[in-house]
Amino acid sequence: MNIYVHEFKSISRSVVTWSIAIFVVMLLFMSVFSSFAADAEMLNEMMTQFPEELLAAFGMTGLDLSQVLGYFTLVILFVQVMVAVQAANYGFGLVSIEERELTADFLLTRPVGRPKILTSKLLAALTGLAITNVLVWITTFVLLPIFSDGRPYDSGILALLLLTVTFIQLFFLTVALIISLFMRKIRSVTPFSMALVFGLYVLSAFSSMLGEMPLEDITPFKHFDGGYIVANGAYDSPLIFISFALIVISVIGSYFLYARRDIHSV
Repeated sequence: MNIYVHEFKSISRSVVTWSIAIFVVMLLFMSVFSSFAADAEMLNEMMTQFPEELLAAFGMTGLDLSQVLGYFTLVILFVQVMVAVQAANYGFGLVSIEERELTADFLLTRPVGRPKILTSKLLAALTGLAITNVLVWITTFVLLPIFSDGRPYDSGILALLLLTVTFIQLFFLTVALIISLFMRKIRSVTPFSMALVFGLYVLSAFSSMLGEMPLEDITPFKHFDGGYIVANGAYDSPLIFISFALIVISVIGSYFLYARRDIHSV
């Protein structure tokens, strides 16, 4: 069977599950926006009572939650975390599944080179992530007009916020993949995915709480901070270049390591 087709079929159920979960989360958050906006003055006053460090940890510094994009910044943060876990799951499982299920000998004895095998696996994972990504865009453009109560918002900034989902997916897919190639065997991808995603999220939170720190240079949650995007109408260019560099290095490094990996089989 074609490797790409086989790999995509193996994650298809996961794609459906994650897509439904993200849709439900977005629906729940957006459906209560009108309640937030109705009590805008009280809400903004309440926000001033929270410690600045706490607001910074959740990327809420300077946000007006009574505005569509201000509120959507919170929504996109939860979406980022969810797609990050999904992408990390695929990245950690991309190569390790053969060793875990002892099917590597069958795959590697086929007349197909390792670079083509890895490319097929990556394309399958990217297809699954793209489906989830498209759902996020469709959900946003369907639900925002319904629940925004006619309030105006900048569609350009909204597009920038939605594009962060793609960058987050690519970052965690590729970084998880190269990390998995440094490990001998991964019995379950979930603990590694959760540790990677929430570890980097915590770094982002502490970086925001404690001010300018080198920690923010390695976490994409800081590179693609929704609050910064809404406030400035653009990405923080120096930081996103770090994400792009890590993605490229991870992809190149993964091909190099996979070609030389001593893969255990039956």
